[in-house]
Amino acid sequence: MTDTPARLLTLLSLLQTPREWPGSELAGRLRVSTRTIRRDIDRLRELGYPVEATLGAEGGYRLVAGAAMPPLLLDDEEAVAIAVGLRAGAGHAIEGVEEASVRALAKLEQVLPGRLRHRVGALQSATIAVTRGDGATVDPRTLTAMAAAVAGPERLRFAYRDRDGAHTKRLVEPYRLVSTGSRWYLVAYDLERDDWRTFRVDRVADPFPTGARFTPRELPMDAVDFVRRGLRGRETYEVEVSFGVPAQELPQWLQTHAEVSPEPGDAGRCRARFESGDAAEWVAARLALTGLPFTVHGPASLAAAARGLADRLAAGAGTGQERRGTTRPDA
Repeated sequence: MTDTPARLLTLLSLLQTPREWPGSELAGRLRVSTRTIRRDIDRLRELGYPVEATLGAEGGYRLVAGAAMPPLLLDDEEAVAIAVGLRAGAGHAIEGVEEASVRALAKLEQVLPGRLRHRVGALQSATIAVTRGDGATVDPRTLTAMAAAVAGPERLRFAYRDRDGAHTKRLVEPYRLVSTGSRWYLVAYDLERDDWRTFRVDRVADPFPTGARFTPRELPMDAVDFVRRGLRGRETYEVEVSFGVPAQELPQWLQTHAEVSPEPGDAGRCRARFESGDAAEWVAARLALTGLPFTVHGPASLAAAARGLADRLAAGAGTGQERRGTTRPDA
């Protein structure tokens, strides 16, 4: 193999297999001398790939963890698996990784060959995920189109359905995607309304990057605060909950989106306050999924939803005696 760039890519692909490669085996695979392999290893190191060499008669090479993440070469199966996983993470707002999932998915889908795009789409359409109680889901392709437009930066057109069900066409300069843990929002400058707007992504359809570049405007406040301010002006309510753990042990979505303070007189507990526009049943379920002991202080509708959820779970689990007495029916 005489083409140096192609040879380096092939060498890198081999080294990404988690094993140690003798220099003679690499030379045989690439049909070059061991001296050429040594030079190629040096080139990979210069590019930032941490290749470790071992001593001995044969000498061996393996790729190890470094201080930074170098580019990876993926085969078809690996690329499909990662794309499907990222779509799932992006579309359902997994706490702590949702925005990174969208950025990574946008980069991956930009270079994904057509044959693999088809496979990813087929796998995605063949699976069903547990979604929010109000049925609000987000198409990962919508998120990646928006993320690419934000990164461009590139003006974006889309159809939008507001909370009253009215449909409009929008032309915007996208600024940031913000996840509240249960919903995605796009913060953008609406060119036709000449003002900043927040759009719920699950109400967006047919996003189309126009190709027109723009110089990003300066948002008058932090994007997360802008979304929070918009939510307060809608049908939202304040949640107040105390937890039986210190603040640093709360899940990331609460630390990010809530006002958290120590419980007075008890350093081992904390109290969280945050705005929510979700159904009380959904908030109760989300609090239960933290796995932490908690007490709802308000609103009353949330406390009632938590009691109802506890009753349904207890009824579904049955008593210990009932479980022990259950017998397997004859085949």
